Amino acid sequence: MDRTVLPFEQQVTFVSVSDLERSTSFYRDVLGLPLALDQGDCRIFEVTPTAFVGVCVRADAVSPEGVIVTLVTDDVDGWHDHLMAAGVRCERPPNHNEKYDLYQAFYRDPDGYLIEIQRFLDPAWRTP
Repeated sequence: MDRTVLPFEQQVTFVSVSDLERSTSFYRDVLGLPLALDQGDCRIFEVTPTAFVGVCVRADAVSPEGVIVTLVTDDVDGWHDHLMAAGVRCERPPNHNEKYDLYQAFYRDPDGYLIEIQRFLDPAWRTP
C-alpha cells in the first residue's frame, strides 16, 4: 500500500497533575520553560519551538508510573547541578548508558513523573 505521509508540525506531551501552581513553578521556574499557553486548568510550556509539555489538573489523574518526559541537551551535568541546587529529587545521577549510547540522568517532578535529561552520544541521532 503506497501512501503519502502527512507531516506533523508540533508535539505536545500532557501529564496530569494534582497541584497546578506547584507544577507551574517546577516547569517554568526550575526547568525555565516559557509558558506558551494558559488554558485555565492546563498550562502548556515550550521546550523547543515545536515541542511542548502540558500540565493539567484532572480529577481522574493518570498515574506517573511508566511515563518519562525526556529533555535533550548537551549539558547534562550542568542541568544536574542546577536541579540539585533547586532541591529536585534525583533518581539516578548522570551516567553513560552503554546499551543506547547516551549520557543521562533521571529526576522526579512534583507529581512523581520521571524527567530524563539526556545527551545522545550515537552520531546517528539527528540533531537540529
